[in-house]
Amino acid sequence: MHAQDDGTDTVRLREVPQQVTVQSISVAGAQRLEPQTILSYIKMRVGDVYTAAAADAALKDLYATELFTDVKIREQDGNVVIQVVENPIINRIILEGNKRLKDDKIFPEIKLAPRQIYTRSKVRADVNRIIELYKRQGRFAASVEPKAVTLDQNRVDIIFEIKEGPKSKVRQINIIGNEKFADADLRGAMLTKQTGFLSFIQGSTSYDPDKLAFDQQKLRQFYLTEGYADFRVVSAIAELTPDKKDFIITYVVEEGDRYKFGDVKVDSEIRDFDSERLTSQLAMHQGDWYNAKQVEDTIEGLAETIGAFGYAFANVEPDYMRNKDDLTMGLTFRIANAPRVYVERIDINGNTLTQDKVIRREFRLTEGDAFNSLQVKRSTARINSLGYFQENFEVEQEPGSAPDRVKLIANVEEKPSGELQLSAGFSSTESFILQGSIQQRNFRGRGQTVGLSASLSGYSRSAQISFTEPYIFDHNIAFGADIYRRDYSNDYYNNNSATYETTTNGVSFRLGSPLSEYTTALIRYSLNLEDVSISGDYYSDFDGDGNYTCEPLFAGRYLCDAIGKRTISTLGLSLVYDNLDNRLRPTRGNRATANLDMAGLGGSVSYLRGRLDASKYYNVGSGFIFSLQAQGGYIHSLDTGGDGTTEDVRLTDRFFLGEPQMRGFDAQGIGPRIVRKPLRDLDSDGVYETVSTDRSGWSDDALGGRAYYMARGELEIPLSAGARELGLKPSIFVDVGAVFGLKTPETQSVISPLYLESVDVEGNALDTPVYTNSATAPDGSSNSLVISPFVEEYVGNTAKPRVSVGVGVNWNSPFGPLRIDFSKILLKQEGDDPKAFSFNIGTQF
Repeated sequence: MHAQDDGTDTVRLREVPQQVTVQSISVAGAQRLEPQTILSYIKMRVGDVYTAAAADAALKDLYATELFTDVKIREQDGNVVIQVVENPIINRIILEGNKRLKDDKIFPEIKLAPRQIYTRSKVRADVNRIIELYKRQGRFAASVEPKAVTLDQNRVDIIFEIKEGPKSKVRQINIIGNEKFADADLRGAMLTKQTGFLSFIQGSTSYDPDKLAFDQQKLRQFYLTEGYADFRVVSAIAELTPDKKDFIITYVVEEGDRYKFGDVKVDSEIRDFDSERLTSQLAMHQGDWYNAKQVEDTIEGLAETIGAFGYAFANVEPDYMRNKDDLTMGLTFRIANAPRVYVERIDINGNTLTQDKVIRREFRLTEGDAFNSLQVKRSTARINSLGYFQENFEVEQEPGSAPDRVKLIANVEEKPSGELQLSAGFSSTESFILQGSIQQRNFRGRGQTVGLSASLSGYSRSAQISFTEPYIFDHNIAFGADIYRRDYSNDYYNNNSATYETTTNGVSFRLGSPLSEYTTALIRYSLNLEDVSISGDYYSDFDGDGNYTCEPLFAGRYLCDAIGKRTISTLGLSLVYDNLDNRLRPTRGNRATANLDMAGLGGSVSYLRGRLDASKYYNVGSGFIFSLQAQGGYIHSLDTGGDGTTEDVRLTDRFFLGEPQMRGFDAQGIGPRIVRKPLRDLDSDGVYETVSTDRSGWSDDALGGRAYYMARGELEIPLSAGARELGLKPSIFVDVGAVFGLKTPETQSVISPLYLESVDVEGNALDTPVYTNSATAPDGSSNSLVISPFVEEYVGNTAKPRVSVGVGVNWNSPFGPLRIDFSKILLKQEGDDPKAFSFNIGTQF
């Protein structure tokens, strides 16, 4: 509005905008959400004054719900319209590029799922989760790119494109502040290793934050065992290289001073233990360098000693007296007073299949017995040796209803005890191998073992059914039975030799009863039907009587004496001493077995055979396991010939030695043998006077011996955690042994060739051909050559030791269990067959 211009001053008035009142609020574009639901997310209401600020606030509130891709607000004459575009629904989620982490490892960790509403924040959160999963595997260079593929009906497919990248390795480990020990010594004490040429064998080179903390403890342990009681790690920093492929770890340490033990003593409040006597038995003494590991071992040893006398809850506390002036560490082991404890109850939990009695009978303590820590430890070892439960099972101890009562608790976790195995492989001794077995080691939860097995190789076949009841009629007497058939050919042992086959059908029974905690006696009986046969190529009719018999000129005297059918009835006695910590994978302890067998209680064969076998395992620390094994045997024939003299032991009953018992030698490559060497007529004068030096043409027949001995020392070498995960178990070994004691067999020498004469002087065919040394028949024609001339040598019958050394490795490879041995012979005797390399491999499917 304007004032008239009358020549006087005028005043201009501005129009004041009128306020718009919200008359209505409507929603457009909603598909799944109700309009009232959408309106509930905003503060604007009908009757409010519409302003730009109020509209902006409504937009922010709606976007904050993450339900909408787009939101617009328009107003006309007080009518407010909210235009929305809803977020799509997830149709499916796809992972691409993940090889190291399979889908089943990633999907449980992410939050997005089909039929959920797609939001950017949820996608970002899942990207971070996937990257974190890869970091846990040491892949810090991993990246994830999310993509959304639009579909009809407002749906999307979410694709996570993953670039896994390599594992981030530890390129370098720096140690600052160490003056007494070299960097290499300290790195050797750590679990984490630097990337290098030998990193595959040395240890894990992948970066792991948990290992970083663990390695700090390992450094502290290293210094504490060397007397540096004030050692500390000032800082430990891991820096990721710019390319995210490697880490550089830097430790800053303070070594401090080195201490010696001061006054060391034991102060016992338990009257059954004399403090001075215990002090005299301590491993450390005043003036020795302080060693924290030795202190820990002493505490454990004192606790075990006290526990063996029934004091389950007695506490051993070390009281340190540090003197920084003379750098000594005084130490008093204080044993607090405690009551003698008795076993109130034994509880067994977690066994769903295995019957309680199967576990209880392995306990060396019962309710009411005085507590004994050694017996608890032994019970743990026996339950572990069953193989029915989790690894590293421990019997737990809890206070009972009174101070002098204790409860023993076995919290077991059963694992499958049935085994179905089919394997195929190749062996350097047996060529191809096919094996199949089914076994249940805890049949019906009663601890019984039932098994069926069969094998087939290039030279042998076998099948066996077995049953073992460790506690027959709930008495501590074991019973077992086996039914079997075994076929093998001596081609398994000897190439270029006479071929014979042995078929054995048999049944065996055994009863065993413990004589003490570690000693068991077994009575065994077996009945075998044995048939030794030979190829018809080795039979002849030299005397022309029409009866073909085994001919030593063809097969050798030793083999002709062995053929035939026999019944062998054998009664045996065994004494077994076993205190191994684990029968399946021993690391310490002893096992010794003495066997005495007598054949002749019926049957057609009589002999007396004795065998001794002993082994000892040492845990020498740092994962090294050293073992010693020694065995030997002797067999004496009780059969007598027609002249009343004792006959020699049959070929198939003798002892043989070689691979795999003694590495470095071929199968049955040690001991008495007959070597048949062809003669050659080099100057073609009809005289065979030269022995062939071509070993491939020799016939080498192992005869075995009546006595043998063998010893072995082997050191199992620990590897890094990564190598152990691959199943690698290397070792170095030395084998010593011999087979001997055989009576000298008949050997034969042929000076001229042997021919078959089939015509007479007139050229007429003979009714019965005859053997002759003449190449020319009576009618002037040629006779057929039957045997080329040869000489036989009897060698190897000596007790002098054969010695081999070497390295071997067991590997649970992706193709199955693999054993490789490289050997070098240090001592051998004439006739022995060396073999520097051997391997066995198979697979399960």
